[in-house]
Amino acid sequence: MFLDMTIQVRVTNMEEGQAWYEKLLKKKPDFIPHEGFVEWELIPGCWLQVVEGTPIEGNGPIRLGVTDIVAERARLIEELNIDSFEIHSRQGVPVKWGTFKDPWGNLLGLYEYLDKHVEQERIKEVLGANKS
Repeated sequence: MFLDMTIQVRVTNMEEGQAWYEKLLKKKPDFIPHEGFVEWELIPGCWLQVVEGTPIEGNGPIRLGVTDIVAERARLIEELNIDSFEIHSRQGVPVKWGTFKDPWGNLLGLYEYLDKHVEQERIKEVLGANKS
């Protein structure tokens, strides 16, 4: 049984990296155990670690679920100065998605559920509202 998970990206400048990811995630880190290492709990039990080091070419993408991919893309372009990216969809795939890079070349992305009922059920699950 798996209890939790962590995903790690590396940045060459920790101060800039932390600031960039704070804007992306719209919050301060949840855990800073030592210099050169910060973590955010994205959803219960799923942690994003940002560490100082050499980015690994070809990693990712790490995709984050959002409720409005178009609005979130616009926010990221404006606030983080990322390049615009295409939003894709394909018949039979229950989400639309897009991929972009952070300033260090780490591949990130967003996705949005097409079925808003499924999306609302997932939100309830993440918030713990579906527990018996």
